[in-house]
Amino acid sequence: MLWIKAFHIVFVASWFAGLFYLPRIFVNLAQETETVAIARLLGMARRLYRFTTMLSVPAVVLGLWLWLGYGFKGGWVHAKLALVVLVIGYHHACGSLLKKFENGKNLRSHTWYRWFNEAPVLLLTAIVILVVVKPF
Repeated sequence: MLWIKAFHIVFVASWFAGLFYLPRIFVNLAQETETVAIARLLGMARRLYRFTTMLSVPAVVLGLWLWLGYGFKGGWVHAKLALVVLVIGYHHACGSLLKKFENGKNLRSHTWYRWFNEAPVLLLTAIVILVVVKPF
């Protein structure tokens, strides 16, 4: 199970790296006016979203494997799972925002994306605290 846990951590860290960077690309897209630069940023965002999605699958599968293997008990597990659902929702929200940029229908400012970019930091912090401290 330690191998499963190690790979779970690696995939979660990699998934979150993408979730930290993708909204930063959105900040740049929201500010950019040059067609060539927009096309380049959209290409970067598409590739990153696709790669991040691929990383999320083993992260979630290995997490479920750990949950079933260890049979974790306690309120902290339920809270962590709720936060993981929020992370998955955030991930899908990024995909939706990317489609809006691709279709030229973004209505949000770069400032909004700067705030949006903080959500995965807060989610990751809360998840790590729940897993390590197990407060309840």
